[in-house]
Formats: sequence, structure tokens, C-alpha cells
Amino acid sequence: MNFRTVLKNFPLAAGGVAIALSAGACLAQTGAAAQSYPMRPIRIIVPFTPGSASDFFARITGPKLAEAWGQQVVVDNRPSAGGIVAGEIVARAAPDGHTLMLTSSAFAGSAALYPKLPYDSVKDFAGVTQVASNPNMLVVAPTLGPRTLKELIALVKQNPGKLNFGSAGIGSGIHYTMELFNLAAGIKAVHVPYKGSPEVVTETAAGRLHYSFVPMPPSIPFVKSGRLLGLAVSTATRSLMLPDVPTVAEAGLPGFDYDGWFGLLAPGATPRAIINKLNAEFARILALPEVREPMLNQGATPRPGTP
Repeated sequence: MNFRTVLKNFPLAAGGVAIALSAGACLAQTGAAAQSYPMRPIRIIVPFTPGSASDFFARITGPKLAEAWGQQVVVDNRPSAGGIVAGEIVARAAPDGHTLMLTSSAFAGSAALYPKLPYDSVKDFAGVTQVASNPNMLVVAPTLGPRTLKELIALVKQNPGKLNFGSAGIGSGIHYTMELFNLAAGIKAVHVPYKGSPEVVTETAAGRLHYSFVPMPPSIPFVKSGRLLGLAVSTATRSLMLPDVPTVAEAGLPGFDYDGWFGLLAPGATPRAIINKLNAEFARILALPEVREPMLNQGATPRPGTP
């Protein structure tokens, strides 16, 4: 809005002029902030361990952001409490676009699960863009015995409360997928939370966890090498990377569909101009073949969107 127009539409009283001057100054500052942004290294907080899906997305997009803007981009893993620790760091950070969080559907899960969080999940964050969607895959160690989803369900039903499953923390996307599956299958097992999905993958392959839903990026190499059996994927359609693995719905639980999302957040008071600048840059980065193809090869789909 033109500053002269702002002045013209306010009463010619001292108060009106003061407010107009303040509004004009704020608009000028916001524009200047967006033009000069970024002014120092950008830190992308990841709520889970290195090698997790969130970590993978941050590390494949971060270098492209640094290359385009001439500032270092640092990926900072802060795994704990299903993403709550990372969320608190970002909520309390300066709202200037230099601290971001690449999170998962665990962010929404925590908001639904916990009656009290150290932040307001809506007011303390600003959406930048969705980054990707990614199915989870139900895996077991080859030594467990079951070769199909129905055989696994039968085994758990024969041993109620004796088998276990892993997650990336209470309220994580893996946790929600598992609970949804257990409810749909009518089975009961012991939940063992970890700090990230890579640990769940390795513990399941070692047989210390009996079955787990895990994101595609850390699990595909284990399935292809035979260290894990992929029994089903959580989405309504099969993964192009593992076309022989059926969906949960195809394998015996019709209607089952869980597609995990990953997105970029900033502190809530971050100027809209900076949010828009980040959004446009991530849309460009996610369309680059050297970013898009590795994501697709890991079973994920790039999904840039609006803030």
C-alpha cells in the first residue's frame, strides 16, 4: 500500500498520523528484512536422528538453499519426545527466518496427543511449505517367521501383549501408523519408542523389535539387501520403488491408508515476506532433477505447496 494513501485515509488527528507513520515504518521494515534476508547462516532443526526421513529431506534441500543464497545452511538434529524438544527450540527462536524446522506429521500428532505442550502449535509457528509425502512400510526380520501381513496378524493374535513394535517416539508418524494398524487388525503389542526411525529399522532387522512401520528412505536398503521383509506399505497405492510390496489394504485390511507428510515451519511471527521468499525457493529446489530424483528413489514424493 502507498504510504500517502495510508495517510489520506486516516483522520487528520495526531493519533491517526502516529498510527499511519507506525504502519508505514512497519511495512518498510518488513520489505527491507525480506530483501536483505538471509543475513547469516540458516539453521534447519530436525526433530529426529540423522538418517531419518526428516533428516534426509533437510540434507538434500539444505545445500541447494545455501548455493542459491550464499549463506551456510546447518542441519541441527534435536531428537527427543517425538519432536517436542525441537518444536520448543523453533517456537522460541527469533522470528527472522534464520531458524526453521523440517518436521513430520509427528508435529500434528503431538498437538492431538498431549494436553499441554511448551508451545502453541498454531500461534507459535508459521507454515512455509509441505516438502514431501512418504509412505511407511511394515517390516519384520526374516527370522520372525511371517511372510505376509495376514501371517503377522495371526502371530500377534496368538501372542497377545508378548510381541513388540518400535516408533520414533510417542506421537511420531510411525507411532500413529502402528496404532492405526493395531486397531484395524484387532491386535495388541508392546510399544517401544526410540528417538528416530533409523534405530527402529536396525532394531527390527536385529530381531529385538518384532514388527514396525518405518519410512521408506531408511528402510529401502534393508529390504533390498534382504535384512528386512517388507510386508506392506501404508498408502492406498504401492511404492514405485518396491512394486512387489502390496498395500495394507491389498494385503488384508481394506480401507487402510496412511501417507506421512513432511513440512517446513518457521517461528510464528516471521514476516510474511520472508515466508514467501522461502516458499518460492523451496518450490524451485524441489523441482530440481538432482533433488527430485533421489527423493523418488527413496520412495518419497516432493510436494511443494503454499504456506
